[in-house]
Amino acid sequence: MHGTIIALIAANIAFVGTHFAMSHPLRAPMVKALGPMLFQIVYSLVSFATLGWVYFAFKAAPPADLQGSGDIGWIIATILTLPALVLLAGSLMGNPALPTPQAEDQARAEPKGVFKVTRHPMMWGIGLWALSHIVLFWSLRTTVTALAMGILALVGARLQDRKKEALMGDAWQVWESRTSYWPRWGALPGVGAMPWAVGLILFIFFSWLHMPLGGIPAGIWRWF
Repeated sequence: MHGTIIALIAANIAFVGTHFAMSHPLRAPMVKALGPMLFQIVYSLVSFATLGWVYFAFKAAPPADLQGSGDIGWIIATILTLPALVLLAGSLMGNPALPTPQAEDQARAEPKGVFKVTRHPMMWGIGLWALSHIVLFWSLRTTVTALAMGILALVGARLQDRKKEALMGDAWQVWESRTSYWPRWGALPGVGAMPWAVGLILFIFFSWLHMPLGGIPAGIWRWF
């Protein structure tokens, strides 16, 4: 295996591993030792450092060393990306998983919008984005990094449930009883106009941005 790919695997393991460790088993002892403010600073520094390592290792790895899945792969990737961005857009609207003063009230409320699909729309949005890049089979660097981000999102969502149960108690249990970890895709068309409108705008913009940033036309811009 190419040395740059080994370095990229190591960088992704470091990013995902430190995120999981500091978010879960090490969080309580670190907060106790450092205090909440210093913990957040250390957490952010480690996250940015390991993400920077991923970025530079990704740039150093070969850009197109797999045969690709052709137009079929691009069609699948394009289809996956739109709901990914709809979920991502909707996840910013009334999400009790976000650390806000309204979180407990939101958790006790009836789910609406993308939360009728899953209680982890942001994580599943990232997971779909990761899958869209894996099916392209474009390069080892893309496959390795997308797989790592997908694991971080979807395993992280499961671990987040355990953490929120401890932090929010009954409120999160109520939220869990009304929502699903696994997406209920049949509910996606009815999540409301706002998530779909914002998701569509993001879809058009980010797929256009793929060319100037990545050098590869993506989404609808691949055919138009």
